[in-house]
Amino acid sequence: MNLKQAHLEFIQNLKTKDRAEATVTAYSKDLEQIIDFLAKQGITEVEAVTSEKLNDFMQKLGTEGYTPKSISRKTNSTKTFFKYLYEETKAIKNNPADLVSHPKLDIKAPRILSKIEYKALRDAVKDDTRTMGIVEILLQTGLRISELSDIKMGNIHLSEDIDKKDGEMFVPGKGNTPDRAIPLNSAVQKAIKNYLEIRPFSKKDFLFVTKTGNQLLVRNIRATLDKYFKDTGLENVKVNDLRHTFIAHHLQNGAPLYMVSKIAGHKRISTTEKYLEHVTVKRREGNFELEEL
Repeated sequence: MNLKQAHLEFIQNLKTKDRAEATVTAYSKDLEQIIDFLAKQGITEVEAVTSEKLNDFMQKLGTEGYTPKSISRKTNSTKTFFKYLYEETKAIKNNPADLVSHPKLDIKAPRILSKIEYKALRDAVKDDTRTMGIVEILLQTGLRISELSDIKMGNIHLSEDIDKKDGEMFVPGKGNTPDRAIPLNSAVQKAIKNYLEIRPFSKKDFLFVTKTGNQLLVRNIRATLDKYFKDTGLENVKVNDLRHTFIAHHLQNGAPLYMVSKIAGHKRISTTEKYLEHVTVKRREGNFELEEL
């Protein structure tokens, strides 16, 4: 089988599995880069790919200044692609990616915003109703940016009395991520309600839309928030750090590990446990209720 054809079939397979658009795009670009490298080595068929050539590609990335994190992502793309060819299509008899190892990564501590920092961010966006809604959802629910972009109007259920904390957001699972229901406190419900009052008319069901009614894409959300981070003087802050802040804040305030893990949509509770290395947990007794940030 030709590598380019195998690449197209693999990407289509990812789409049928309802993988996030950003994930599919990342896999596709990584594989295009690998296939281009192999073609320059005279390798165009999947059966001709060897572990040695794949490792040569990873070593080349290192000499070109790619970070270990980037190389690890491309390694993961490579392994997933060849696993698909080996297990699902039977296009190869041996999996050359089995002998490709991930580079060692220095795991950085999550960037957790202090109360002063996220209050400053709120102050910066208070006159931008749509962005205020985005910030509140990310801070109060721990949503991923891709999930935020994909929220549908029908996924949001506000209380009749939004001062109450019984609103809810339904987040459909993608890939191996399970469906989950996330409680909405009064702060985030108010922010959503305020946005709905000025939301442009749209035939599309997405909660956050552009002025022309189209879905607000991940890159639009990231660009907007990056601007506000800069304006606020928040250093080394990325969109995903609002998610880190949500998780760390609630663990620090004594929220049960399983509860935070479920709301965050972590595949493994061990992912949530890692945050405990960076917070001092307050002991709580009795029933627990998530606090507003």
